Amino acid sequence: MSKAVVFLADGFEECEGLLAVDLLRRAGCAVDTASISKQRQIISSHGVCLMADALADEVDFSDVDMIVLPGGMPGTSHLAGSSVVAAQCRAFAADPHKWVAAICAAPSVLASLGLLQGRNATCHPLFEQQLTGAAVTHEGVTVDGNIITGRGLGSAIPFALELVKCLTDEATAEKIRAAICYNG
Repeated sequence: MSKAVVFLADGFEECEGLLAVDLLRRAGCAVDTASISKQRQIISSHGVCLMADALADEVDFSDVDMIVLPGGMPGTSHLAGSSVVAAQCRAFAADPHKWVAAICAAPSVLASLGLLQGRNATCHPLFEQQLTGAAVTHEGVTVDGNIITGRGLGSAIPFALELVKCLTDEATAEKIRAAICYNG
């Protein structure tokens, strides 16, 4: 069974993070949410209180196939300041058998780590100038090698379906798309 970790930070965009969790779990993937703070309780960008499954600095990433960075502010800024997020993004990007996914403002974290150099990527329009070294696609979802980026909340369902496809297969992603009545 494939496994993903979705990093959560105070101020993250709840729909971007939780849609990824929801659709991956519907597809049969194991998914853990990991708080980058010192406590499991997280307050989203719109004041929703959530309890993460684990603290990020206690997660064993050795059996994880994908890490996901949801956007939102100031969540993205918190992700950018996390040594755990930086270390795992670098490690996963360097391994062609692992996936790194980021949506909305969060691809800027990948760019700041130099992981988008020479790659195609997308992000929220307000963060495009921060995608240093990337060719910005302006698409809803962009996959380049083992890095998946999404434009923003409006792309959250296609982004999450792409995560499903990458961790399972196209047929499973199509099954989930039909089950949630998504016609996009």
